[in-house]
Amino acid sequence: MYVCSCFGITEKQVREHADTGACTPRQIAGACKAGTDCGSCVRRIQALLGRGACPRRESLDTLGPADVPAVATGSEPQIAEAA
Repeated sequence: MYVCSCFGITEKQVREHADTGACTPRQIAGACKAGTDCGSCVRRIQALLGRGACPRRESLDTLGPADVPAVATGSEPQIAEAA
């Protein structure tokens, strides 16, 4: 199923990016541009990431964000605000 119709990004692609370390909508945007045009998919991306799509989620919950290295995505694109 498509998550971002602006860029043709599917749930599977979002999960694949999460598997490689993208754990926030901004990091997903950096990986595939989803959420950077109209912004209507940002909440869907948040929901996918909140349902175990991110393998680092457990580490963040137990260690805290200061203990987990940041994901380098280069220049961070701006995410459109969800309406």
